[in-house]
Amino acid sequence: MDVSEQKRGVSGKDSARLCVSALSGGGGKTLLALGLARLLRRKGLAVKPFKKGPDYIDAAWLSLAAEAPAVNLDPWFLPQDRLRALFAHSMSQRHAGEGLGLIEGNRGLFDGLDVAGSCSTSQLARALACPVLVCLNCAKMTRTAAALVQGVRNFEPGLRIAGLVLNQVGSSRHETALRRALEAHTDVPVLGALPRLPENPLPERHMGLSSFGSGLSGNAQAVCENLADVVAAHVDVEAVLETARSAPGLPEEKPFWGQAPSVSLGEVPRIGYVHDDALWFYYQENLESLSRAGAELTRLSFFDGRPWPRLDGLYLGGGFPEDMAAQLSASPRLAEVADMARRGMPIYAECGGFMLLSRGIEINGRLWPMGGLFPVATRFCARPQGLGYVLARVERENPWFERGMELRGHEFHYSRCEWEAEAPPAALRLVRGTGMGNAGEDAFDGLVRDNVFAAYTHIFAPAVPCWALNFTRLALRFRQSG
Repeated sequence: MDVSEQKRGVSGKDSARLCVSALSGGGGKTLLALGLARLLRRKGLAVKPFKKGPDYIDAAWLSLAAEAPAVNLDPWFLPQDRLRALFAHSMSQRHAGEGLGLIEGNRGLFDGLDVAGSCSTSQLARALACPVLVCLNCAKMTRTAAALVQGVRNFEPGLRIAGLVLNQVGSSRHETALRRALEAHTDVPVLGALPRLPENPLPERHMGLSSFGSGLSGNAQAVCENLADVVAAHVDVEAVLETARSAPGLPEEKPFWGQAPSVSLGEVPRIGYVHDDALWFYYQENLESLSRAGAELTRLSFFDGRPWPRLDGLYLGGGFPEDMAAQLSASPRLAEVADMARRGMPIYAECGGFMLLSRGIEINGRLWPMGGLFPVATRFCARPQGLGYVLARVERENPWFERGMELRGHEFHYSRCEWEAEAPPAALRLVRGTGMGNAGEDAFDGLVRDNVFAAYTHIFAPAVPCWALNFTRLALRFRQSG
């Protein structure tokens, strides 16, 4: 049921929210969302950023622009009531004072998994009863823009298209023609008009926005300030704020994390997670899940030279290890991690983390040796080898996931597996996705060795409740054994 159909709700300043979307990828929504986030922070508002996920890089940019941690909201992982609960929980964590929740959509507004638009930005906006601000690419058209807006306005019941920001406007004459057509044929207000810029103000790379390790690209702060200047000059920000404030109250939901703040295990195992220039793709909710399961978390790096403390478990997230292949290959940490695995320490490795446990990373024909825990090398390719949602069934016994259970995750990787011989039995059979094999009936993922689980698939811990508890219990068992 959409929020618009529910009678019960809570109101007040905490309900202010806005979804920034477009009609296609590359339509300008990221430019607008980042510019709005930084501009509203300049004005002293508490902006809580959200990204219609799954996404690590855009979320990191939103965090930077809004000066607050971004949260992924994804209907693939959570049902509507849990999405609303996560939104409410996250809003309660924002800076004090008046503010709003700013959600950046993905792809086109209605683009989802199927003809019904499952997991689309519009589905998320309807679940949150969130006004939508559409960034409309108007390059080389005038009156046709009104036809597009009419179609968007009437396409899905229960979705409120609250305003437009025109993008790629060529001149004042072009803007005037667009405004007149939209005023004559639609009831959706125009809240701004962004000019056609001489060059893209957003640095990009093969998976979207540019990034470099945990600090994004070197000029990221300057990019955010520049985007805020553009938005300030061409968007009626007060009208945008009024639109956000017009959002209805949300129905009360059960607390996102439940009533109990954490699980008590008697002892506190220490789980390290590597967060540095090579590996930095972590959902905050995954880390919070481990804390709530009873673990003590320690942030680590392969590059800072400081000795690691005693660990009872290790979490290797995703990232861009191919950018740091030479440095990683020379790091003595890889041998230490391999030794930890052989001693039975639980290690969970996702995507980039899996690549570090492979025999090596091949780039342009050169193999950079890695941890060598699994008999496979990963070859970096020019095109995506796995991109999108993953639906997996657990087929092999392992200490992390019960056999027969279904996992929902996602994958973003430009590398593929090169096996030394025949691929060993995998823990996961993919109904959807590519993983370590071919898409379709041959798709598989998840290598298991003792207490190590390595896969291309990223998971969102609140959608896989057993993960954090099993990880923490394995870490506690390892601690007690040594």
